[in-house]
Amino acid sequence: MCSGRVDLAFILRAFSNGADGVLIGGCWPGECHYITEGNYLALSTTHICKKLLALIGLNPERLRLEWVSASEGMRFAEIMNDFSKKLKELGPLGKGEGIDRKGLNFKLEAARDLVPYIKLVERERLRVPVKSEHAYNEFFASEEVDRLFKELIADKLEMCQIMALLRESPLSTGEVSEILGADPSEISIHLNRSARQGLIEFDESQKRFVPV
Repeated sequence: MCSGRVDLAFILRAFSNGADGVLIGGCWPGECHYITEGNYLALSTTHICKKLLALIGLNPERLRLEWVSASEGMRFAEIMNDFSKKLKELGPLGKGEGIDRKGLNFKLEAARDLVPYIKLVERERLRVPVKSEHAYNEFFASEEVDRLFKELIADKLEMCQIMALLRESPLSTGEVSEILGADPSEISIHLNRSARQGLIEFDESQKRFVPV
């Protein structure tokens, strides 16, 4: 399968199922078997997913993209050994980052819910004009992309996490903050904004927020 077919949702699902790391192997740039040059799409997906992982508190190094051809068996073995060693250093998913399993599940669920929107943002605002590995790496490391990511994706991801939690059970600001490991003041801003938009409401009898 072409590395370009590795969807962002596949990677997030692997982490949701408990994988400590995900390795994507693709053809070397310029050696794609298809006219679509899917390895550049894989490179873009990897950069975006690493930023998502960082946003939900997971180490981005749990995801790795490597170029390796079918004839490079020795290189593939070295890559796998090195990646396995790295994952042992990082520890089990979530535990190595100090995130409890419940909070991690909600964070990953929220990221998966946001995938269609992220793809739209990628198509409209995160397209790299030149197909070269250097150009992609430089583009996604830029301050402009960091700004766009925070502006267009970070806040929505935070709200998706909160909505996922509230669909499970009514919660107070403090309870949401504790589960997600987030700043209570930031959580309060998101909750009040969502209440004004009619997405949630404050249940006086429970002293907690509930989805509408």
